[in-house]
Amino acid sequence: MIAEAVRRVDALRRYVELKVLAGALVVVGCVWAFFGLAGEMLEGETHAFDSFVLLSLRNSGDLADPVGPLWVEEMARDFTALGGIAIVTFVTLAVCGLLWLMKKGRTMLFVAAAVIGGAIVSSSFKALFDRPRPDLVPHGVEVFSASFPSGHSMLSAVTYLTLATVFASTQAERPVKIYVMALAAFVAIAVGMSRVYLGVHWPTDVAAGWTAGAAWAIGCWTVARYLQHRGGIEPAPREVG
Repeated sequence: MIAEAVRRVDALRRYVELKVLAGALVVVGCVWAFFGLAGEMLEGETHAFDSFVLLSLRNSGDLADPVGPLWVEEMARDFTALGGIAIVTFVTLAVCGLLWLMKKGRTMLFVAAAVIGGAIVSSSFKALFDRPRPDLVPHGVEVFSASFPSGHSMLSAVTYLTLATVFASTQAERPVKIYVMALAAFVAIAVGMSRVYLGVHWPTDVAAGWTAGAAWAIGCWTVARYLQHRGGIEPAPREVG
């Protein structure tokens, strides 16, 4: 009986360590992709592609008019708001409140620190690269900061993916985990696409925001798994389904 328990614990330890290693490898890949995009952008290699995509999303006779009916443009503004600081802050506080009610205070603090840290990294990258906003087409919404990487894209990926991965780790049912992760990925993708459609970001800004945000979120998930295994935060329930 004791030998069987030891065997199961050892198998669980190897499983967790394998997940942590896989997460670390994905983070490295995302970081490599981000700095690859940054290098190409700084050398001007992405300008032709960026310009082609932006112009292809506008009516050739009126660059102030995005392609598609007016309701599509309005929907893009709705989606882009999901990556704004006000909505992101509200969603983070809402999830932290839920974790508190679930008596997962250490997980709540980890989530808050992860999202705040991601926001600081996003702002730091913007200040570092200081890329001008697109000037090929009129902007569909007001903007106030530098262009690379897209803050809305990175912040939405950081926030929604981090919240989803950490929250999913508190759930036992696999369908719930998949649903939460898919929903978070959809929101992050929709926010990024809306920024290009509204003409306030080059496509490579958005791609860089996605890769940096995904690297941060997966890195946070990797740390969370490690802390759960070590007892630093509340342990994950045994997965079912």
